[in-house]
Amino acid sequence: MKILAIALCSAAALASGTARADPTMPLILDMERRAEVIDAWLARRVEILLPELMRESGIDTWLIIGREYNEDPVLKTMIPATWLSARRRTMLLIHDPGRGQSLETLAVARYDVGSVFSRAWDPEAEPDQWRRLAELIRVRNPARIGINVSEDFALADGLAHTEHALLLENLPEAYRSRLVSAEPLAIGWLETRIPEEMMVYQQICAIAHRIIDEGLSEVAVQPGITTTADLEWWFRERVRGLKLTSWFHPSVSLQRPQTSEDEDDVIRPGDLLHVDFGITYLRLNTDTQQHAYVLKPGESSAPDALREAMATGNRLQDILTGNFVTGRTGNEILAATRRQAEAVGIEPSIYTHPIGYHGHAAGPTIGLWDQQDGVPGKGDYRLRPDTAHSIELAAILELPGWSGPMRIKLEEDAFFDGETVRYIDGRQTELHLIPRQ
Repeated sequence: MKILAIALCSAAALASGTARADPTMPLILDMERRAEVIDAWLARRVEILLPELMRESGIDTWLIIGREYNEDPVLKTMIPATWLSARRRTMLLIHDPGRGQSLETLAVARYDVGSVFSRAWDPEAEPDQWRRLAELIRVRNPARIGINVSEDFALADGLAHTEHALLLENLPEAYRSRLVSAEPLAIGWLETRIPEEMMVYQQICAIAHRIIDEGLSEVAVQPGITTTADLEWWFRERVRGLKLTSWFHPSVSLQRPQTSEDEDDVIRPGDLLHVDFGITYLRLNTDTQQHAYVLKPGESSAPDALREAMATGNRLQDILTGNFVTGRTGNEILAATRRQAEAVGIEPSIYTHPIGYHGHAAGPTIGLWDQQDGVPGKGDYRLRPDTAHSIELAAILELPGWSGPMRIKLEEDAFFDGETVRYIDGRQTELHLIPRQ
């Protein structure tokens, strides 16, 4: 019944969201509905996902500790939607009593942390918060206590130096030796998407695609006047106008024919535009790169060479996603993709990353633009099912008449179910045209 109630809450929140002022823009919920959805997803994730991850990692008790404005990245994903930060020092203790039993989710804090983490500290009875934490651990007697320390993953390395030192100082010696890195648990929690999230992620990506579609059109671009910087700020303003946020400042760049004498950033007919853009909504992020061609007078389509270049970029995407196999490391996927691309005459640059709670999210890194031979640490992490990834890459081409090597830089968010990759809201296969035809 609890699972059904969460699902109904999520569905009701979606159904009662803010009406659309723009009928072409997907529904965007009001702030109250967003909070309901976020909190319902959190409860669902703790109920169905977290026990599996804890047992897989062999961690009996997971400690997540942070102070206001210096939160562990994992802690930020576990506080309720109405908490914009931790309060004072917030300690979460998650304990697995064993199969057949529900997880204990406790807040060693002055108050409940949302509806998931129940208050387990009474300062009147025990004034020392650390002593209370040690007592809770002693009673449960866990064999392995996970803490968020990691050499390779910043997102799993959120236990601050002072908190770590105070934990060691206050934990009895017998339990200090049981502390282990919770890296696999933290990364698993951050990277794994549940079905309820994926039902909505498509629309989140669709919102981002719709904003890009507007921005790469005459709605936002007046050739001969609009600069690339103007367009970057247009994207920022458009996002804020929709009551959304960006997780990075958009970038807009251009490539133009060798015959052009213009070297400024004013957008002109004949230019190939590129945008890199992402939004945050319902605690999930998007990351998209697309291209547009600015038509010259008398043109109704992009030159054949540019359309063929776009098709080459799509072919490189196919080669990369074809190498997504459960259990392969990011470095193995990178190496296989580069070999296959070069064998068919494509010069690749691969820099794909996970997407989800963070833009550059937890999980396997598949190349960096300046590390095409592999990425130590994060590139050695293995691909897991039910994860989302930004398929980010560039096909580097020599096109007659264009300045320097042409880079078709593409990025689209995709979901890997353990067997296949699907683009969450499709991908660009044709250049945007300015103006639209």
